[in-house]
Amino acid sequence: MRPGLILKLSSPDHPGIVAKIATYVASHKGNLIEFSQFSDQIGKKFFARLEIDTSDLDVTVEDFMAGFGTLGRSLQATWHFRPLPYKMRTAVLVTKTDHCLNEIIWRTELNELPIEITSVIGNREACRSITERSGIPFHHIEMDGERREKGFLEIRNLLLAENVELIVLARFMQILPDTFCREFSGKIINIHHSFLPAFIGANPYKQAHERGVKLIGATCHYVTADLDAGPIIEQEVERVSHFHSPTDLSRLGRQCERIALAKGIRYHVHDRTLIDGHRAIVFPD
Repeated sequence: MRPGLILKLSSPDHPGIVAKIATYVASHKGNLIEFSQFSDQIGKKFFARLEIDTSDLDVTVEDFMAGFGTLGRSLQATWHFRPLPYKMRTAVLVTKTDHCLNEIIWRTELNELPIEITSVIGNREACRSITERSGIPFHHIEMDGERREKGFLEIRNLLLAENVELIVLARFMQILPDTFCREFSGKIINIHHSFLPAFIGANPYKQAHERGVKLIGATCHYVTADLDAGPIIEQEVERVSHFHSPTDLSRLGRQCERIALAKGIRYHVHDRTLIDGHRAIVFPD
């Protein structure tokens, strides 16, 4: 893979932004591999994601990034550079179910996801064998009853010690404390079935079957202090019919969860998402 940079940027929208950014890249002999942009006519904001080949730069990559600051400030922009290639240090949090964890491990081993799984953290032991078979450390942290607050403190300390950049809740059946959500804002991805809030509780697929739903699905989103209400990254749906049993709905739901979560992680680690208030701007690949 050629050396390069990903640039993510958001700013107030006005004419000439694309030309100014492209001119800066060209002025230092950078080659634009991709330039995805979106002008929000309602919010009057500009969003962009660039991939730049830096093989022939006439300055160092560090000087190129630093020099962009003058232009970025003139655009009143918020921006972020990521050198290529890279692997994002990622921790996966689990409880009992393992289909999402298996999907993440499998796609990582296929090099579909540029991540390094630093560890899997579980409040149950159920996923230990799957994790350790893949050579990944597993940490069991008790969180029942009065252990909950201390458990989240242990998780926090572990994430900081491992320099984790991304936290994936792969069917982690615990509500995160508000302070935890704020500290790792924009770095936590969750997956849940799209019945919420219509069918809550232990057996949503049974409830959905009883109501005769025609679509089921899953939503991958960033985690905020508002439960299951963070910016949406990806959604998957399956059409169902009267002959599908609750078991069929559960099977199709797991399929939606795996796909939506894998896509959501991929978009995040490739810097294809920009959080804009309660929504996420996503540039699919």
